[in-house]
Amino acid sequence: MTISEELSILGLAGKVALVTGGGAGIGRATAELFAQAGMRVAVIEIDASRAAEIRKLLESRGCDCLVIEADVRKGTESRRIISDVRERFGGLDVLVNNVGDYLGYKTEFAESTEEEWDALYAVNLLHLLHMSKAAIPLMREGGGGSIINISTIEAFRGIPLTVVYSAFKAAITGFTQSLAVELGQYGIRVNAIAPETTNTAQIVATPRVPPENRDHLSRWFPIGRFGEGADSAGAALFLASDRLSGWVSGSSIVVDGGALAAGAWMRLQDNGWTHLPIIVADGYTPRPPHPLRKE
Repeated sequence: MTISEELSILGLAGKVALVTGGGAGIGRATAELFAQAGMRVAVIEIDASRAAEIRKLLESRGCDCLVIEADVRKGTESRRIISDVRERFGGLDVLVNNVGDYLGYKTEFAESTEEEWDALYAVNLLHLLHMSKAAIPLMREGGGGSIINISTIEAFRGIPLTVVYSAFKAAITGFTQSLAVELGQYGIRVNAIAPETTNTAQIVATPRVPPENRDHLSRWFPIGRFGEGADSAGAALFLASDRLSGWVSGSSIVVDGGALAAGAWMRLQDNGWTHLPIIVADGYTPRPPHPLRKE
């Protein structure tokens, strides 16, 4: 049995999915997996080269796809996207709001600016409001569907120097829960996926770790690695399938290799455990010399 045949048991063949930011990272992995499951896939991508790449890939695999270059931070663009999806496919079953995870500015909150807040809002929350509002009428016409919001683990823990980013991610949790309550009567489920650090086009995590720190990598997470796009794509496939998650709504699936459960606990080199800091700086790069510190 092929992978596609195995995925056919999910009941997604012929369903229509729309994935924003689908040209790279988690979005691309999700679009590819949906295509393997026999879905018709619309991909939204702001970057022309990435749009061309994902179009070529999906078409080469026989997927009935629609790739649209658009900026989902704009309400007019979101409405245009849904109009194009309606015209091409006649309906919409799954919406994956994947654009986001843009920290953008790293500074103490007191030093941040309103211009920075606006930029973070547009990328990390506003687009999700635009796309969901535009998509809901089409999903209602079809009798229901699944809205999947890609958030982050930072929605559930504190993160210094990116306070406003974290606030918008926490807002996704509230949006997901409240919208799920509101839309359940129409057969529309709303859930979120909250990944830890994942290798994507924006975040190149694993290669960034220098050789002298590589031995720490297996101990940073209970499942000893950074995330990959396929990890979150698998969670999205679960939430897209009514057969697997038909009674799951208003929830956030944490895809983090066990990091949130571990809290501050990390495994030591001798396989003991500590909740005290064991890695200097950010854990990725060697710390620079300090005039008051003996090296």
